[in-house]
Amino acid sequence: MDFKKIVISVFFLLTVSGLHVLNAQQYQISLLTCDPGEMIYSSFGHSGIRVTELTTGRDVVYNYGTFDFGAPNFVLNFATGRLDYFLSVSTFDRFIAEYDYFQRSVREQVLDLSEQQKLDLVAFLETNYLPENRAYRYDFFFDNCATRVRDALATVLGEQLVWNDAVREPVELTFRELIDEMVYYMTWSDLGIDLALGARLDRDATPLEEQFLPKYVEGAFGRASIQGDGPTRPLVGESRVILDFAKPAGTFDAINPYWLFWVVAFIFTAITFIGFKKNKLFIGFDVVFFGLLGLIGIVIFLLWIGSDIPSTKYNWNILWAFPGHLVLAVVLLRKTISPWVLKYLLFALVIADIAVVFWIMGLQSFHPSLIPLLLVVILRTNYLYYNLGKFKPVS
Repeated sequence: MDFKKIVISVFFLLTVSGLHVLNAQQYQISLLTCDPGEMIYSSFGHSGIRVTELTTGRDVVYNYGTFDFGAPNFVLNFATGRLDYFLSVSTFDRFIAEYDYFQRSVREQVLDLSEQQKLDLVAFLETNYLPENRAYRYDFFFDNCATRVRDALATVLGEQLVWNDAVREPVELTFRELIDEMVYYMTWSDLGIDLALGARLDRDATPLEEQFLPKYVEGAFGRASIQGDGPTRPLVGESRVILDFAKPAGTFDAINPYWLFWVVAFIFTAITFIGFKKNKLFIGFDVVFFGLLGLIGIVIFLLWIGSDIPSTKYNWNILWAFPGHLVLAVVLLRKTISPWVLKYLLFALVIADIAVVFWIMGLQSFHPSLIPLLLVVILRTNYLYYNLGKFKPVS
């Protein structure tokens, strides 16, 4: 009798143990890292979490980078930082088909998680996917598709996750420089980003903050380890390439701000020299130039005061692209000028010089293509200040 009880007990324990092992093999979880695409919204790459259910063959990707182009006021909400992204789930085949179509490479890092860690991570993702939880307020630098993947794993593993940043190659890049890495050859987009984002981006990003870019999440996962649940082991158990396409050679657009703005500077230098020799102002050029700068300044000002995006604050591009330049452009068309116009020209000259000082001192880095435009602002405000009264009566 006792022997039978022993056999039954052993059988029961083996059965439970077998179920435990089976459960441990229920999931395989991976980080997917996708190379950048050719469109600005895809130019920074993408991260996703692949979950394969081994017992059923269900193979899905949890994607925190989903947004709705058709949402009301999409452009306005994006510009003002009020756009919600959301977590979506698609089959792996459907996910990978898009990257295959656009010829964007995809790499996979299989995570060496314990049974319980896998279950906890899947439960975390499923909870995030509930209708009331799946949307989140997008922040390009601190809450995006890459940081959400990182934070999901950090939440589940807690102190067991060790990033090992000390072993990484020393990199001291500002947020702006990290962006420039990704959009260097997209010259107009690069310029637009630099115009819209302020001085807060000109500080070095910490290793954790670098992970707003998917390629840095991939590198961090490759260095990380898990400790505290047995022998310390690497977070990534296996790495493999799913799609591999040759990266296109980077080339500048045929029409780009680097040479175009120097052409503008040459034209204004020429008309200033000719005007000085022939006693002419060529005021029409100034109306167009300062009118455009004023419009840019209004956009910068609205982003500064009206956007929920912290990175649009303290944007010192407004020193040379000042909203008041639009008013200047209008009054320059009048036959007579008020005394304040000369004072404004002196003010515009001074703040443009301050912008150069801010750049030199590193308070904010401006886009390199703007050098000739800054020179034009300084040149024309100086020229008009000393010569405008000669051609238009002051009243």
